Amino acid sequence: MPELSAEDAKLVTLARAARARIGAAEGAAVRDGDGRTYNAASVTLPSLSLTALQLAVASAVSSGATKLEAAAVVTEASALDTAGRSAVRAVSPSAPIHLAAPDATVFATVTD
Repeated sequence: MPELSAEDAKLVTLARAARARIGAAEGAAVRDGDGRTYNAASVTLPSLSLTALQLAVASAVSSGATKLEAAAVVTEASALDTAGRSAVRAVSPSAPIHLAAPDATVFATVTD
């Protein structure tokens, strides 16, 4: 289990809160290069489907972020989804993405 900095642990907390708020499958949070945070939950509508991480990245970018320092996803899945990973990598090729279970236990960190 990876040891997180206080700032990265905050991302996990924000991701958990976003997920719990609406009972979503996933919650995510990102921190931009200025230290601002953005969180989101997965969205599934008949005409739109976004992972929580895609939406958190989109929120950051639409607010002017040009770099991400780190990201976190809270999910019951055992691996990071390709779409969310691609969204982070499009903005920051090496930002760590922490994966956590719903109880906030971090079980992986993706850096590639």
